[in-house]
Amino acid sequence: MGATVGTQPGGGPAAAAAVAVRGVRKAFGGRVALDGVSLSVRAGEVYGLLGPNGAGKTTLVRMMVGLVAPDAGTVSVLGAEMPDLAVLGRIGYMTQQAALYADLSVEENVRFFAAINGAESGVEDALRAVALDERRRSVVSTLSGGMRQRCSLACALVHRPRLLLLDEPTVGIDPELRVQFWQHFRDLAADGVSLVVCSHVMDEAERCDRLGLIRAGRLLAEGSARELTERAGVQRLEDAFLRLSADDGGDTGGAQP
Repeated sequence: MGATVGTQPGGGPAAAAAVAVRGVRKAFGGRVALDGVSLSVRAGEVYGLLGPNGAGKTTLVRMMVGLVAPDAGTVSVLGAEMPDLAVLGRIGYMTQQAALYADLSVEENVRFFAAINGAESGVEDALRAVALDERRRSVVSTLSGGMRQRCSLACALVHRPRLLLLDEPTVGIDPELRVQFWQHFRDLAADGVSLVVCSHVMDEAERCDRLGLIRAGRLLAEGSARELTERAGVQRLEDAFLRLSADDGGDTGGAQP
């Protein structure tokens, strides 16, 4: 694995991390999805996993929520090694494909996720946070893609998690809504919530406090956008990803991550 750059905010010990991934490996059949990945995410930090489709981002996030077990290494979340059912009530997970019940209304979906987390009191706040309080009675199957994304985010937020895992959260939504999402993400981080955001979009990556550049299941480098571009000797984050991929022996073929 390539050497990483950057330090954890505040320079605190790894034990203080909201997420600690240590030497994780995972293969599905003959395909290696993760190859010795180590990283950490601190409380109140927006950490971006940046890489092309198939890089291993979703597999890593699914390990953080305990849905996939590593073949080797460990993943600890909020002080507990995953999988751990006791921690799930403190994690919010917004999947890449909206995990919603299409024949239920917006409010019914949010109330369902609130109920299974014992957080019925959070429904109104979650609906307001994503500006769906006036569309609460709309059936999900009738919603636009952007509104489904809003509903999915509300379901992930309703129990007020301390760790929010977001897999491509703004795919298919308009620029205005993207700005609103990111403002809410920053507000959550300011309140001490840790966020892990999977993306292959460069302008979103630059909104994160720190980034882990991942390709073919390997962590190429870690640090802020500025640290990564300085290390690569380039001006743009996209160019930094391509340069660091080439340094690691990868053939990007000129494709954008």
